[in-house]
Amino acid sequence: MPDSTTLSRPAPLRIPCANQLLQQLSAEDAGLVRAALEPVQLDVGRVLYATGQPVRHVYFVESGLVSLVGANKGRRRMEVGMVGFEGMTSLEAVLGGGVAAHEALVQSPGSALRLSSTTLRDATRQSRSLHDMLLRFVHAFMVQGSHAAIAAGRARIDERLSRGLLMWHDRIRDAELFVTHEFLALLMGVRRQGVTVALHELEGKGLIRSMRNRVRIIDRAGLERTANGFYGVPEDEYRRLFGEDLRHHQAA
Repeated sequence: MPDSTTLSRPAPLRIPCANQLLQQLSAEDAGLVRAALEPVQLDVGRVLYATGQPVRHVYFVESGLVSLVGANKGRRRMEVGMVGFEGMTSLEAVLGGGVAAHEALVQSPGSALRLSSTTLRDATRQSRSLHDMLLRFVHAFMVQGSHAAIAAGRARIDERLSRGLLMWHDRIRDAELFVTHEFLALLMGVRRQGVTVALHELEGKGLIRSMRNRVRIIDRAGLERTANGFYGVPEDEYRRLFGEDLRHHQAA
């Protein structure tokens, strides 16, 4: 289990945006990137970058949802992580890989602030505190990815679906989620028929209402119970690292 001790951080300078990472920046670190941040729209279905492409930009998400999608050599695809207002895409730019390990696919519309990878690298060379903050997010994302793997290997379909809906709800902050069966199948690595069965099961328990391309959260606490421990550890670790509660506590 992750250490529950909250890390000490310098007082942040609140950049006027909705991205929690950028809000964490000190005045000095904000000055290194502020002028280069470019607002962009995130349209559903947009591929920000594909696997194997050079990482030219980092996206600090303000609203909406971006899925990081992995594929094997047989092109079987599955979501390996998701990013919303709490984070950023293109972790390769922080780690120095230079080439995208996963496809970044917009699943829910919104907006982001885009920064060139070159500018980010230059800024991290000038600021140890900026580099350390970004590495904390890399760590948080790795915890999310490891628990996605645990869920894929050990959780029942209804547990995986509950976990995915909770994570989506955390990032969209709306009880009504516009989501297709195709995406839920991608999220869980199962066939659409399995998604349909799991949705009906959760609906039968009064936890959600399933409609065409929409799911309404009715009982979030019930979803957390149904997730059966497969949700919560990455969220706790994010709070430890950044002092921000990622969980969305209001379902209505």
